[in-house]
Amino acid sequence: MATRRIGSFSLVALGAVGGILVSLGITALAQRSEPLPLRELQQFANVFSAIKASYVEPLSDKDLIDDAIRGMFTDLDPHSAYLDAEAFKEMEAITQGGFGGLGIEIGSEDGMPKVIAPIEDTPAARAGILSGDLITHIDGKPTKGMTLNEAIKLMRGEPKTSIVLTIQRAGQDKPLIVKIVRDLIKVRSVRSKTLPDNIGYVRVSQFQERTASDLVAHLNRLGNGKPPRGLVLDLRNDPGGLLDSAIGVSSAFLPPNVLVVSTKGRIPSSNREYFAKPVDYSRSYLNGGAAPGMQDDLSGLPAWTKTVPMVVLVNVGSASASEIVAGALQDHKRATIMGNRTFGKGSVQSVLPLSEDTGIKLTTALYYTPSGRAIQVTGVEPDVVVDDTPLGNLFRLPREVDLEHHLLNGVAPEVVTPKDEVENQVQPQMFEIGGDDDHQLQQAINFLSGKPVKRNDPAAIAAATQAASAEKKTERGATTVTPSTIPEKIERYRLTPEGMIKIDE
Repeated sequence: MATRRIGSFSLVALGAVGGILVSLGITALAQRSEPLPLRELQQFANVFSAIKASYVEPLSDKDLIDDAIRGMFTDLDPHSAYLDAEAFKEMEAITQGGFGGLGIEIGSEDGMPKVIAPIEDTPAARAGILSGDLITHIDGKPTKGMTLNEAIKLMRGEPKTSIVLTIQRAGQDKPLIVKIVRDLIKVRSVRSKTLPDNIGYVRVSQFQERTASDLVAHLNRLGNGKPPRGLVLDLRNDPGGLLDSAIGVSSAFLPPNVLVVSTKGRIPSSNREYFAKPVDYSRSYLNGGAAPGMQDDLSGLPAWTKTVPMVVLVNVGSASASEIVAGALQDHKRATIMGNRTFGKGSVQSVLPLSEDTGIKLTTALYYTPSGRAIQVTGVEPDVVVDDTPLGNLFRLPREVDLEHHLLNGVAPEVVTPKDEVENQVQPQMFEIGGDDDHQLQQAINFLSGKPVKRNDPAAIAAATQAASAEKKTERGATTVTPSTIPEKIERYRLTPEGMIKIDE
């Protein structure tokens, strides 16, 4: 079942675990262009036989073969992987928008799982898990040396069961112990609202099967049918998803039949171009006809979407499919890109089935924006750079360039993350994306309203830096502090999809 469903996905862009993924109706054998290395295969067979016969503990043939396959991917790029039955099932669940677990997108750093982003309105987000958190233990089990698949398996589970994560968070000396109750994760990929002065706001948190058609519905509801005077498309912390949905979202704002993205690789099937769809485009994702709730449908798209002034918000957590949309709208000068440089995930993975429910995910190509830019490792540079908060950048995630064995794009030099992006004198406060305290959103509104745009607030940074310096001197005993200067109680808050909630201690 998993193989058949993957075959219908066309292209997938999984930001957390793999970038763009294309399912090819071919076998690994059909891709072979050179004779099999019989001498080396005989050596492999000898090693297999020796382990099978003499290892201190009995091992099954399946376990040995599975481990050998995984070993072949060890020194490849970080997005190539062996897909066992669970990995296939997980891929299906993520792209359809529903799965059991905690609700976090994870990557890897220093051999441990690291949170790329908590998914909105999930147990992880409600428990206060933040982007950049390093997961050192899962239910007391150290994660050092775990593969991402192993960590994901431990965190997945039946709804209403609990799990304890040990978190190492930047800026905190002691680890955090967080208990989370698993739930059925249904990701709502599109949210929208009308901002003051009739400016529309649409957030895409993940590119799923219904994203394009859901986007059409949300655009029709903005302003109660009255065309907005401007539109903000928010792709921050969006790790990717289905490429077809990314093309559908791009098509909502671009003229039909213009180039959205192209891919280039060694094999002929990797060299393709993808164009914007017409406004009356509609098709089912399932073979054999339409199914309720499973449509990629641009029919009914309001006409104003092709001309409304637009800002697209991106940040370090915007990866893969998000970068395709941002790059296409930027190259066609359809929107102003604002925020921070994106993740830089620009490689294509091909799914080659090995059996009914297993396969391999192999990097076979890079993707390019309409102007021919390779986004791999470099990311999308915003037209207008704006920090996460008035006090500077909050999200300090590893980019593609920071991942071990990452691929070069062969065109542009690698972009080194500036030191001031990862080291601030002050610690900005978490905010609600799309909320009243969202600095980048406010600057997007200013831009669309013809008002000045601020990268950050220098006065606030200076005041916060001075306060932090005074606090450090106090800790060293260099300053006399009177009781009146000491707060009676420190108020603590946690970010949730509903806003900031005060934590009672």
